Amino acid sequence: MSQKDEREKLRQDALDRLYVVDTLEEQAYDDITRLAADVCGTPIALISLSDHERQWFKSRVGLQVQEMPRENSFCSHTLLAPQEVMVIEDTAKDGRFASHPLVTGDPHIRFYAGAPLLTQAGHFMGAICVIDTVPRQLDAEQLQTLQFMAQQVMVMLESRLPLATTPVNTPD
Repeated sequence: MSQKDEREKLRQDALDRLYVVDTLEEQAYDDITRLAADVCGTPIALISLSDHERQWFKSRVGLQVQEMPRENSFCSHTLLAPQEVMVIEDTAKDGRFASHPLVTGDPHIRFYAGAPLLTQAGHFMGAICVIDTVPRQLDAEQLQTLQFMAQQVMVMLESRLPLATTPVNTPD
């Protein structure tokens, strides 16, 4: 198995252990997604998780679809610099995305900013992202807030992990 395949297997295993993909909507995640859209002034915000072959949305504002093929994912590009928010101020002027089907077709994405969702072990789970149909910029405070939201989403996701079963010392 190649090193890339091994990393992907470890990443997918970490996502599977969270038992979150294909779960129902949850108010706590929806609140963070709504805050992300409000803070950044965008009509679309998502908490996306990168599953085997798809990008699945745990929470979404302004977008009706629940998932899309992973190869169409903007969020997977945040993996290239996982310690920072990936910002594309104008997708039509970015060679990586100008001919992307989500730029040239519905929903006509022109702006994207995504903060990676990373486990404590550093595995990429997905991103919390904000999207607009017009080019825009975010200021330093908005970018930092998006990173803070990503950290809180990971705290919530990792709280799903089963607790270690270590014996508790009790007085005799």
